[in-house]
Amino acid sequence: MYKKVKLKQSVRPRGEMAQQRNQPDSEKFSCSSCLDLLKDPVTTSCGHSYCMDCIKTHWDGEDGHRIYSCPQCRKTFTPRPDLQKNVLLAELVEELKKTGLQAAAAADHCYAGPEDVACDVCTGRKMKAVKSCLGCLISYCENHLQPHYDVAQLQKHQLVEPSKNLQENICSRHDKMKEIFCLTDQQVICHLCTMDEHKGHETVPAAAERMKKQKKLKVSRLNIQQRIQDRQKDVKLLQQELEDINVSAHKTVEDSEKMFTQMIHLIQKRCQDVEQQIRSQQETEVSRVKELQEKLEQEIRDLERKDAELKQLSDTPDHSQFLHNYPSVSALSESTHSSSINIRPRRHFEDVTAAVKELRHQLQDILRDAWTNISLAITEVDVSLSGPEPKTRAGFLKYSREITLDPNTAHGRLELSEGDRKVSNRSIGYCQCLSRESLTGRCYYEVEWRGEGVYVAVAYKNICRDGGLYECGFGLNYKSWSLRCDIDSYSFWYNNTETLISGPQSSRIGVYLDHRAGLHSGVVVSTFALQQEGPWFASRLSRDLSAWSLHVLPVHAWVFSGYSGFLPQSKNMLRLIDYSKLPVGVNVRVLVCLCM
Repeated sequence: MYKKVKLKQSVRPRGEMAQQRNQPDSEKFSCSSCLDLLKDPVTTSCGHSYCMDCIKTHWDGEDGHRIYSCPQCRKTFTPRPDLQKNVLLAELVEELKKTGLQAAAAADHCYAGPEDVACDVCTGRKMKAVKSCLGCLISYCENHLQPHYDVAQLQKHQLVEPSKNLQENICSRHDKMKEIFCLTDQQVICHLCTMDEHKGHETVPAAAERMKKQKKLKVSRLNIQQRIQDRQKDVKLLQQELEDINVSAHKTVEDSEKMFTQMIHLIQKRCQDVEQQIRSQQETEVSRVKELQEKLEQEIRDLERKDAELKQLSDTPDHSQFLHNYPSVSALSESTHSSSINIRPRRHFEDVTAAVKELRHQLQDILRDAWTNISLAITEVDVSLSGPEPKTRAGFLKYSREITLDPNTAHGRLELSEGDRKVSNRSIGYCQCLSRESLTGRCYYEVEWRGEGVYVAVAYKNICRDGGLYECGFGLNYKSWSLRCDIDSYSFWYNNTETLISGPQSSRIGVYLDHRAGLHSGVVVSTFALQQEGPWFASRLSRDLSAWSLHVLPVHAWVFSGYSGFLPQSKNMLRLIDYSKLPVGVNVRVLVCLCM
């Protein structure tokens, strides 16, 4: 077949040959000294051109003779010529460089790369194939493909886009083109296969099936492109969210530092005021003491002088002289001060120290309570992303929280696990206990119970704990939500309204709380499979918890066991689940047992 074809002599790409014809000769613009393209070209008076650095270097070597020559024609110059850059020649050289780079790029573009389909006819460096022939099972470049356009017999061959897997289009059994698609077996076959192993199958032309699937691909691509656009919008929103978070965090840090600095300055100012008052009072008291001390010392001196006079009179041996001088000795005047100074125990400013210490304790209490609120406010800051709600237990466990019970809030009839036996400030009249942790964001915890029944509840932190039944009872007011678990039924309580809930009985209860979305879903764990309660349970709580999503109050998890009036002998128990012992490994320890 190919013997009848007269191939063209040149196999170079036509574009490449045209570029080479239009490309100027680079040798004409080369420096005869360094043989490279001229750099900052200069032209001597003899007409030869050189790189400025090359001719300067050459003439620097001739400085000793003071005679300068052209390296090419040896014409001499005296004195040394003052050369200037040949602007026109420089522009031509730059144009030549650009043309050369474009030609090289065009030539490289025509050659096959690692991921391109190469021409099977080219020798040496292969050109990029432009078509593949299903008749020849060969891929051709533009030049080698020309016979398929010129020769009538080759024009009957089917040309397709370049492919590396041409052999896959040939039936390995019949050595024929695969042009038919078997709908029954969902594979491409040749026409002989329809008479053989695919006989009786539903078939269509491969091109028709391609067109059908192409339409589906188009729809899929449109969906993907729409999703890409949606994700790009989400990315932009997240980028804006990142910037807002950083700006807000930076501003909050600056404001916090400013306010803490102001508080520190205020305390320092009060410290200086206290010190100033102490020093002032110190000076006053010291002055008073010194004044009294000086008076007493003067009195001592007067008394000592009087004592010396009396001693001298007493030592006079002559009776007449003694009696004569006695009247001249004045009588002892009464002291202006008491015989003794009533000094209190040496405490002086200790009361001030006690007052400052009391202030320190008060500030510590205030800071501790305030820090709890500040820390809670910090942890509640998050990006409100509309992530999907979990549907499986593994999904819920991503939000698992360590929940421990606070013995300071436990009723006396509730016995906590070892290490949590101290009971004070307890709830009055109701068997209930408050968790130590506040629940924020998305969180999930599980409890295990046994006995005649328990309540699992979520409540506001400020729920009444020493009032009447409707003020303290979980689910009987608007500050608590309670799930009552009996042996054979479940019921949901809110604001003294009961709603029965159908579902499988289980000794394990999972509680999922979405603090920001206002969604509180009851989840039953049965054989480690989550079964979320009906849509009413979520939608009802979504309405009831609309204010909750505003972060009005911090929320605590409450649990309590047994109903009012249960005898201590009843064996009701509520235990927080150890996640580490369940199939999905979440490292949460056994927290506490609650028994009656």
